[in-house]
Amino acid sequence: MAGAAWLRLLARELVAALGKSPGLRGVQRVSALHIDSPPTTPIATNSYIRGVTHIPLLTKTMGQCLEETVHRFPDREALVFCQDGVRKTFAQFMQDVDQAAAGLLAIGLKKGDRLGMWGPNKYEWALMQFATAQAGIILVSVNPAYQAQELEFVIKKVGCKALVFPTQFKTQRYYEILKQVCPELEKSSPGGIKSKRLPDLSIVITLDSKLPGTFQMSEVLQAGDSSHLKQLREVQRTLSCDEPINIQFTSGTTGSPKGATLSHRNVVNNANLIGLRMRLDQQESRSALPVPLYHCLGSVGGCMVMALHGTSAVFSSSSFEGKAALESVAQEKCSLLLGTPTMFIDMLAQPDFDSYDLSSLRGGVIAGSPVPPEIMKKIMLKMKMQEMVVAYGTTENSPVTFMGFPEDSISQRTETVGCIFPHTEAKIENPETGEIAPLNSPGELHIRGYCVMLGYWEDPSKTREVITEDRWYKTGDMAVLDEYGYCKIVGRCKDMIIRGGENIYPAEIEQFLHTHPKIEEVQVVGVKDERMGEEICACIRVKSGQECTAEEIKAFCKGKISHFKIPRYIVFMQNYPLTVSGKIQKYKLREQMEKQLRV
Repeated sequence: MAGAAWLRLLARELVAALGKSPGLRGVQRVSALHIDSPPTTPIATNSYIRGVTHIPLLTKTMGQCLEETVHRFPDREALVFCQDGVRKTFAQFMQDVDQAAAGLLAIGLKKGDRLGMWGPNKYEWALMQFATAQAGIILVSVNPAYQAQELEFVIKKVGCKALVFPTQFKTQRYYEILKQVCPELEKSSPGGIKSKRLPDLSIVITLDSKLPGTFQMSEVLQAGDSSHLKQLREVQRTLSCDEPINIQFTSGTTGSPKGATLSHRNVVNNANLIGLRMRLDQQESRSALPVPLYHCLGSVGGCMVMALHGTSAVFSSSSFEGKAALESVAQEKCSLLLGTPTMFIDMLAQPDFDSYDLSSLRGGVIAGSPVPPEIMKKIMLKMKMQEMVVAYGTTENSPVTFMGFPEDSISQRTETVGCIFPHTEAKIENPETGEIAPLNSPGELHIRGYCVMLGYWEDPSKTREVITEDRWYKTGDMAVLDEYGYCKIVGRCKDMIIRGGENIYPAEIEQFLHTHPKIEEVQVVGVKDERMGEEICACIRVKSGQECTAEEIKAFCKGKISHFKIPRYIVFMQNYPLTVSGKIQKYKLREQMEKQLRV
């Protein structure tokens, strides 16, 4: 950054900070971590740190943020969906959002109702994200790969009144899957579904074809008239930034997914701080987003950052394709690129990689799972992304809690997940003693601040397991903090597998595989994989006298659990490594499998 511009920015923010706090107190507050820039002197003496607090937290709803940005940049492109040829300026998007919100009220939805969005990256996904927020309806992000059993669980868990999806995407036939748990759908009138297994569901909206028992999205957009727009304005006046606005499902270690419930305050502030750290307030940016919208990385890092900072959000394809991502950067002249390590590995591996003009790129974010240092170096070298930063977080933290600075050193980018976020506290706790660990000593990472979710939807016991009485969220990650507030993730307390950015809990797959008639016992572990980060390996003991093949197991899984949960490796074994007390040692089993599979 040019020196003069940097000094002007520093002066402006210093004046703003001093204006909020007369006397010297303001100066002291600012000096702790400066103006959200890398600390130049140590800020911690043990493994407890607190990000700067001089940048004010916002008390706005998602809708208010979008409206303000629309006034600033009405004719700037807000959203581009490359494969569908959809382009919307901020003014056009705002108009669509109000129309869709009025339509949702017109078909019988009201503030506090839950609407499930189930499908790949489409314009309507972003439209529903903001239309529901405008009307105080809670958006439920449903994984597009979910099969009938998983879908039934999440709809019932949060009591979805409405479900929105395309008819089909690739092999996923959404309408047919829903019919497996809601056979009444075909004989129902639109908006009048009465389902035995899904008692809360009454409204189904399809994005494309008109199917029995459903509204088509075009009908919803036309349903709202002036009276519904008036009703919408009245609802908006009652909205509070502390109310829930999004439920994101994370798999539970016990096998059943949990609905992390986020408020306007959670996602608005996280997106604002992401943008400030990336310096998005200083120049116009176009972000290439090959990441899924049902994940926080897409919905907060993509759409919410767009709504707060006026960036243009460019979605390269309905689901990830390395070639499409590179094409979108080249054709749309994107300055930023967001993705998981697996996505970047795939992009770099494209045979025609050198033929893409990536000269518009200046930086981006890599997040979702640990980043191998050599991949980070390759990205900066081959993609010329000098301002590339690593981010770390969890869905339960809205999601980002640590993030690099564009000016970080190579070692900070490759060896850490960045520096503590403003308004965020972090501590490393010794799992045995519960005490704060010394600097640079591993322990469990705990987070506190505005970013901590409201809780798991209607699951107080699961919420209490992860959020302490004084609101510390236990991440389950083993980490190390240094004196400058940078964090290094060294492992996981739980046995979660991160496959290409997807969080997978072995217990869920184990429980499912135990329903196979030939399986006596099964243990699922993650094994190293160059492309995906980790792959799933199922270690199976079959019942006495039975014979079974890997193909048989994979066929059993197909169509019953999400494709990304189907084990890549299936190993049949007689016994597992055990502790003295007879408990299975998963880390030893993982080592054994990596050796055997030569990964």
